[in-house]
Amino acid sequence: MDRFDAMQAFTRVVEAGSFTKAAQTLHMSKTTVTQLVQQLEARLRVKLLNRTTRQVKITPDGAAWVFRTNVTAGFGIVTEDFGPS
Repeated sequence: MDRFDAMQAFTRVVEAGSFTKAAQTLHMSKTTVTQLVQQLEARLRVKLLNRTTRQVKITPDGAAWVFRTNVTAGFGIVTEDFGPS
């Protein structure tokens, strides 16, 4: 898994509110976007999104991860750690 592709896919799903719309903007298949997000969740060992057949919502852990990655990116730091410190 390319962590940057996975991070971008997750961010687009959150912004778009759906895997289908995110896939369209990324010029990827919905399956690829889904797999990237699942791989990211597995790597971080947290559920980032709550999915139903009608909607996708970010979890509190997902929101915290977005905040943390945005803050660290502002300092030029890339981290994959997410668990308790």
